[in-house]
Amino acid sequence: MASQNNSVVRFSVSDFIALTNQTLEYAYPSVEVEGEVGSFKVNQGKFVFFDVKDAGGSVGCFMTVWQLRVPIEDGMKVIVTATPKLTPWGKFSLTVRTIRPSGEGAIKKSLEMLQAKLEKEGLFADERKRVLPLPPNRVAVISSTQSAGYADFIKIINDRWGGIQIDVAHVQVQGAAAPDQIIRALQYFNSQQELPDVIAIIRGGGSSDDLSAFNDEPLVREIASSRVPTLVGIGHEIDTSLADMVADRRAATPSNAAQILVPDATDVRRANRQLLKGVVPNIFRMIESQRREARMQLSLMLRITSENIEQQVNQLEHTRRLMNELDPSTVLSRGYALIRGDLNVGSMIEIEKHDILVKAEVKHVNKK
Repeated sequence: MASQNNSVVRFSVSDFIALTNQTLEYAYPSVEVEGEVGSFKVNQGKFVFFDVKDAGGSVGCFMTVWQLRVPIEDGMKVIVTATPKLTPWGKFSLTVRTIRPSGEGAIKKSLEMLQAKLEKEGLFADERKRVLPLPPNRVAVISSTQSAGYADFIKIINDRWGGIQIDVAHVQVQGAAAPDQIIRALQYFNSQQELPDVIAIIRGGGSSDDLSAFNDEPLVREIASSRVPTLVGIGHEIDTSLADMVADRRAATPSNAAQILVPDATDVRRANRQLLKGVVPNIFRMIESQRREARMQLSLMLRITSENIEQQVNQLEHTRRLMNELDPSTVLSRGYALIRGDLNVGSMIEIEKHDILVKAEVKHVNKK
């Protein structure tokens, strides 16, 4: 409780701290403070402590490790978004909600640190990249539907190739809220019972700060773990984000993303016509060649069959002549005789000539 004496307000320690925090919360519910990081440390893998300082002073900062979405180190210039508080121990500090590098040098240094970390884990390796289906039947697009980049993407898709189902998740594509919105969109498309063929993340050009959302570590990891092949088209051709590097395919721009996803129907029709011009004559030549081959095969078969028949006829004629030669009547006509009966003295025998039959008695039998 507070008491007032001679215009001086007296507080208990707890009440003073509570009143100070109420005043701070009312006057400064959220502040951004820019300065250089010092005394950076992580305790128990959960809590992050550091100071933000400049030439005139220093303020202690506290946050959880899960809120730390970019690599930070001592000496780096940052901007923290935080709530000022007085701790129960009487120490003034900033409870940080977000932290981001400030200035080109700090942004570059933080990006290099995160890139090296993810590269060491193999997230950018070519062997883990998947081939995009060409053309896809269903495309999931994550973008701001109000952006020129999205409009260019849709126009080129429709001009080059028709009949593709396009599902769109409208998200912010810059600012502190952008990474989490894109992550939720990725999780939504990856949780569907019937998955899309490809997920395209699209954003037009902008400054390094505008594109910094696509260097967010949780977002990069979510793209890497996607069940659906991913295509990222961010910024201009010279811009390269970590999201580009981890995706299965990188596009230089949103327009280039559309060109990668679908072929030009006009080019396909032209190529098919050229192909048919070459294929049809080849088909006719192949048919004619097969006809000639068939005629040659038929002629050969007929000749072989004819030779076989002639050979069989000659064989039959030879057999007929041989059987004719062996015919008893033919033998008898040449003067031979056929004797029937036992050739013993006193036996009766029958002698057959080609024109007579003779019965006779055997008088003598002499051995030759």
